Amino acid sequence: MDVNEVRKLDAYLKKVFGNQQLRVVPKTYDTAEVFVGEDDVGELNLDDEDGDKSYNFRMVIQVGSDPSMQPVPTLNAYLRLKFGNDKIRVVTRPKKTDSLEAYVGEEFLGVLFLETEKGRKSYIFEVPILDIDLVDDGVQL
Repeated sequence: MDVNEVRKLDAYLKKVFGNQQLRVVPKTYDTAEVFVGEDDVGELNLDDEDGDKSYNFRMVIQVGSDPSMQPVPTLNAYLRLKFGNDKIRVVTRPKKTDSLEAYVGEEFLGVLFLETEKGRKSYIFEVPILDIDLVDDGVQL
């Protein structure tokens, strides 16, 4: 990712999550780490296979193996605390039991997919970012 892409992704994620302490740090030509303050919260990956650039923010949230854990309130609290934004909300998806959706207010953020491995549960939070989302002063990437 070049400097211009990183700058636009940084600005976009700050705006979407409502947190000015969020920052994007390039890692390789097609990946970057995302931090909130000093906390590494996830990874950004570039997809440019079809000639159209898009990005995917991916965050792993470990929730343990407690069968009484309620995912919606637990993930609401976790994401609100992690991103410092009380407007983040997690909701169930109609007809889907293996995933949830996340919003900031009424704006869709992404999907939280349930993953179970060796009895331990985690949620994979994925936020798609299209190149058209990264418009800066009328100029796209």
